[in-house]
Amino acid sequence: MAMRVQLVSQYLENISREALETYQNLIRQYIRRRQGVYALYRTGNLWYVDLAGNLSRRLKEHLRDRHKESWDRFSVYLTMGTTNMKEMESLLLRVVVPPGNKTKGRFLRADNLRQRFAADIRRRQRERLDSLIGRPKRARTKTIVRQTKPKAKSSAPMAPYVMGPMPIRARHKGRRIRAHIRRDGSILYNHSLYNSPSAAAKAVRRRRTNGWAFWEYQRAPGDWVKLTFLRLSR
Repeated sequence: MAMRVQLVSQYLENISREALETYQNLIRQYIRRRQGVYALYRTGNLWYVDLAGNLSRRLKEHLRDRHKESWDRFSVYLTMGTTNMKEMESLLLRVVVPPGNKTKGRFLRADNLRQRFAADIRRRQRERLDSLIGRPKRARTKTIVRQTKPKAKSSAPMAPYVMGPMPIRARHKGRRIRAHIRRDGSILYNHSLYNSPSAAAKAVRRRRTNGWAFWEYQRAPGDWVKLTFLRLSR
């Protein structure tokens, strides 16, 4: 079972601006020199959201900056660290779109699937139309060829799940191990070819190993998951 990582250590929700002004010293004791995410609300609606390395100072600033007349309640969420905090802020900004925020959240390396989704829809619509009117199948373009399975059949267990060459990785005895899945589903590791993930994993660990649980592939930029997810997604 994967270890659950705690992100939020403490939080204070739906507190009035008046409480912040009246008991500022008390609230400061809770959040002084603490980092996290905070939100400002106006008549029950989210107005502004941001992250801060010093929540106490940031909230005090909002009592007199450009937002001073725009909010009447606030919430703070104290976090355990700063890892992925910027990404989380960007996600919040893109989901809730607070009117008080001038900028839209930006992701570091995320892959926008919008164009790919549109291209796949157009391809399926063409295929559907061809089927309805009995039109002969069209010659596939280079782009479509890259997105489809290889024509040649392969005995490699990975063959049905790969669309093209794909890097994979694993960790063994504190070292990062890298290999490469070829188009036919075979796996190239340490200048040798293996027919299955388990065979390649056995070459690394020198004993029988479930290669589907040993190796990882990059499902999206920065998102490495076990090979077994390839089978689950079909």
